Amino acid sequence: MDRQTYLSLADAVLERVARWGDQFDPDEIEATGTDGVVTLEFGDRVRFVLNRQTATNQMWFAAGARAWHYDWNAARGVWLDDKDGHELLARVVEVVAHKVGHALPAI
Repeated sequence: MDRQTYLSLADAVLERVARWGDQFDPDEIEATGTDGVVTLEFGDRVRFVLNRQTATNQMWFAAGARAWHYDWNAARGVWLDDKDGHELLARVVEVVAHKVGHALPAI
């Protein structure tokens, strides 16, 4: 994939996750975005980070002691984990819901 396509896709998913995070009470989850990074910070100051990795054309998501790397799958139109193939947005919702202790809406 060319650099411009990658950046467009990466920025779109970052914006989508940031907007999703903005809907919550900031005492529970606070989303902040800067160039190429979205940080989800919780009331206990723990941070989960989604960022673009331009050197590899991937998205990386770190949540606690776990981290995943995602490649764009053009056929499905989603970011997929490079090891087991799970979808990025589903994993973000899953681990954030686990952290806060209740179900959350899909991204």
